Amino acid sequence: MSPSTFVMAAMLAGVAGATTASAQPGPDPSEFPGPAETKVRAALERIEKTEPFVNAIIALEPGILDQARAMDLRRAVRGPLYGEPILVKDNIEAKGALPTTAGSLALKDNVTDRDAPAIAGLRGAGAVILGKANLSEWANFRSFGSISGWSGVGGQTRNPHALDRSPCGSSAGSGAAVSAGMVSMAVGTETNGSITCPAAMNGIVGFKPTVGLVSRTHIIPISASQDTAGPMTRTVRDAARMLNWMAGSDPADPATVEADRRRTDYVAAVDAASLAGIRLGVMRFATGFGTDERFEEALAVLRAAGAELIDIDELGTALDDDELSFKLLLQEFKDDLNAYLASTPPQVDVRTLADLIAFNGQSERELALFDQNIFVLSEATDGRQSEDYQDIRDAVAAYSGPNGIDRLLEEYDVVALIGPTTAPAMLIDSVHGDSWHGGGAGYLAAHAGYPHLTVPMGKHRGLPVGLSFIGAKWDDANILALGAAYEEMAGIDPSVSLRPSLETGNAALAPYPETDE
Repeated sequence: MSPSTFVMAAMLAGVAGATTASAQPGPDPSEFPGPAETKVRAALERIEKTEPFVNAIIALEPGILDQARAMDLRRAVRGPLYGEPILVKDNIEAKGALPTTAGSLALKDNVTDRDAPAIAGLRGAGAVILGKANLSEWANFRSFGSISGWSGVGGQTRNPHALDRSPCGSSAGSGAAVSAGMVSMAVGTETNGSITCPAAMNGIVGFKPTVGLVSRTHIIPISASQDTAGPMTRTVRDAARMLNWMAGSDPADPATVEADRRRTDYVAAVDAASLAGIRLGVMRFATGFGTDERFEEALAVLRAAGAELIDIDELGTALDDDELSFKLLLQEFKDDLNAYLASTPPQVDVRTLADLIAFNGQSERELALFDQNIFVLSEATDGRQSEDYQDIRDAVAAYSGPNGIDRLLEEYDVVALIGPTTAPAMLIDSVHGDSWHGGGAGYLAAHAGYPHLTVPMGKHRGLPVGLSFIGAKWDDANILALGAAYEEMAGIDPSVSLRPSLETGNAALAPYPETDE
């Protein structure tokens, strides 16, 4: 059964089960279907119409309509996210029948039946965890020749604005599902661009919080220095609503020791948003790549809202930490992944990165489109036992944080940095892999572990581009508020066309790919 077939089968099974259950009298039939069931049913109907085009979902939780109905029948306390259907990137564990695979066939039996703390928080607010979103396999940390949005388990996710275009990654399915209107909220993860790039290229909001604000426990890792989960939504306010319940300290994740003290009411911050008198640093050194026209329009919106814009022409340092940052990821990935695999259920055969490399070597599907040279490089390191590990970690954090973002904020006396997030979506290319056409300065926030928000700022030749807001560590509430104020003023149209390509026009389509039948 193909991944997309599995999705639809799971969905229809839930609908069929719910239809039978709906014939049974509830405690107060006049109030049913209740709000949770109504929202989930509507999401499933949207998925049924749109998923064949986009292939954003790996699997839906079996019987999810019955679960939503049970919430309504229990008269459950109706928290701020009550009944909201949320998709979760499939490197994040969620309690239920579904495995957490990172898109890899090696983890097809990884059914842990446990919630990552971030997911438990969303459930505590009343959210319904609808299912698992597809992703770039292993969060795009397997091969230099990878294809964003492709995984061995889920296949290829497509950009709803043009189906031959990349959704970016690694949170490809989360971004595409929200963009296509299947859900309004999804959870992604980021090490370096994996929330903000798919959010920008799919025309939605994506927020990478300060590393340490959201627990990483029960999330398949790349790097303890840079990993975080974050919301991907239709609006900045919805991102704030999610973050209110995702943020918090976790004894199992030492990075979150300050989270309870640092977190605040992000919705209140967004609701009070204003740009009047706010000084913003315009990162002119990180512009171009097909975004100039939309970016200048965004700057005009900011000025009209009362912001004072200060041009920053150069980053102002000769050091380039890309090579050091990648070396850090290689070292941390080996140790962190081995620790995660050791915690998986006994039915999971791969227990180390070396086992995983061997598994892929025997799998025709896993290596059919691209190799695993990043895995091999990581396995060849000594992990955190490498003599230069701590020096590298300190250097990367200092370059992008104190000597990068913090220095620019102080030197130019601005409260945040802004710039285009990344280039418009590239074509999906299974021969050559991803082709990158430029990007902004999100790598600074990724390496430093600082907050980064992207908000739609319009389209370039039919493809979305995003506006980035980057701030200091723990300045998450202010960054969300600035983005919300811009979003309200800009009024960007979020609609998608589901057209096969930019060259075919905007007409509504039959399910992709078209056939002669």
